[in-house]
Amino acid sequence: MQKDIHPDYMDTEVSCGCGNSFTTRSTVEKLVVEICSACHPFYTGTMKYVDSAGRVEKFQKKYNWGKRKDTAEDETATEADTATE
Repeated sequence: MQKDIHPDYMDTEVSCGCGNSFTTRSTVEKLVVEICSACHPFYTGTMKYVDSAGRVEKFQKKYNWGKRKDTAEDETATEADTATE
């Protein structure tokens, strides 16, 4: 069998974007995470929306979700106006 093929297993300092940090064990010395159990809505019980990367806004911008709602309301208003005439 080969010797020394496994990586070193050491104490790891994990720090979150919210400022919380804790120690665990891993093969790397330091980890930085965006969200942890101290700030995640599931664990805290708060109903706040967490999107640090802006993925929702990017999706809405890509598919024009903000404009679709306005145009749909305008079309129904136009149809209602033509139906009353």
